[in-house]
Amino acid sequence: MTEYAMPPETVRTLIAALEARGVAVCVGGGWAIDALVGEVTRKHSDLDIWVDAAHTEGLFAGLADQGVDRIHPWPGDRPWNFVVGDGHSRRVDLHLYESLGDGRLHYGSVNTPFLFTTHDLSGDGDVGGMRVQCESPEFALQNHTGYALRDIDRHDVAVLCQHFGLPAPEDRQ
Repeated sequence: MTEYAMPPETVRTLIAALEARGVAVCVGGGWAIDALVGEVTRKHSDLDIWVDAAHTEGLFAGLADQGVDRIHPWPGDRPWNFVVGDGHSRRVDLHLYESLGDGRLHYGSVNTPFLFTTHDLSGDGDVGGMRVQCESPEFALQNHTGYALRDIDRHDVAVLCQHFGLPAPEDRQ
């Protein structure tokens, strides 16, 4: 694949800028899947990242350092999940969680929380030669269930299942 809406170089630059501000980043979404398999398998329109909400000051400063400082309205935005961009080609889908201690993480509202663990964000991947922390394969697959899959989601699921020998969602019980 030779053409990207958001190439690996941009992903590396954004992650490095956040890490320079002391922000631990966990790559999610399609880039997590490509990081896990170690190659770019499709075009990416954004970068999904998981960040502890306690690091929002550094998060916003690091993104602003890169000119990624505009809220990009997206259907379903919530205070813990929204998209920021530079107004051109760089969009970052933020997923803010709260650490509850003992390895548990809280994502979402107080009324409808989604609880998961640090293990879910313990994947190890590669984006264009840069080692990155990313979603675990099982968590990435779980995040591709419970909604109507788009073609791009079906692609991601197929890549993940084939690479890790995981059962496809339709094969699960």
